[in-house]
Amino acid sequence: MKAVILAGGYGTRISEESGIRPKPMVEIGGKPILWHVMKIYSAYGINDFIICCGYKGYMIKEYFANYCMNNSDVTFDMRSNKMEIHRNHTEPWQVTLVHTGFSAMTGGRLKRVRDYIGNETFCMTYGDGVSDVNISDLVDFHRKQKTLATLTAVKQPGRFGIFNLSAEDTHIKSFQEKPSVHKDMPWINGGYFVLEPGVMDYIEGDDVTWEREPLENLAKDGQLAAFRHTGFWHPMDTLRDRNYLEDMWHAGKAPWYDLVHQQEMSNHK
Repeated sequence: MKAVILAGGYGTRISEESGIRPKPMVEIGGKPILWHVMKIYSAYGINDFIICCGYKGYMIKEYFANYCMNNSDVTFDMRSNKMEIHRNHTEPWQVTLVHTGFSAMTGGRLKRVRDYIGNETFCMTYGDGVSDVNISDLVDFHRKQKTLATLTAVKQPGRFGIFNLSAEDTHIKSFQEKPSVHKDMPWINGGYFVLEPGVMDYIEGDDVTWEREPLENLAKDGQLAAFRHTGFWHPMDTLRDRNYLEDMWHAGKAPWYDLVHQQEMSNHK
């Protein structure tokens, strides 16, 4: 199974970082968040990636062009201009990097990689959000629904203090500052889609936003399912988000990578 990752946007809400690099290349724990997303899929045996590049896409291409060399022991023979790799510590990834335009919207970027996907079920997500979602369970759920699309439904992380207040109340009975998840928060689109090639018929061109007409019409046609995920999920929309994820990483409390580590250990047994 292939995984498509959207990595071509400008990332204007994190301009402190995206001014010098594409948003998916912003680092968490010394690794681009794009790498973290790929490790999540790889933990479940999905190692064939299609990256939709756009803004500063050359930096993503350069990263993977040098990835093997930078993660291996090498010898350079200067006289013959040869390089020998001794120990390859890289993942078994196949990475296809596709320039999907500088101004294409999310739906347009997805449609531009149609020829690379083929006629099989595939995964798709954003290059700026991490989660401990179980990809195997997600794919199994999708197949049982028999829909063209399944999204991962998550509860939005709390950014503000919350409390309950009815129409008649003037006194607050309880208050919780920035809850990680709250039962009264609405379900939102958390990415981590599983899709059938037929979703491409819902995308007309480059100016189509995947989260608008395609998802809206899939829902109207009864072709959009929701996989409820109540575990960890967090986007990297702002510098504050980036710092939050970085702090979790350095504290050894990164749920998305704990999942990766556990899955990799299980695979090696």
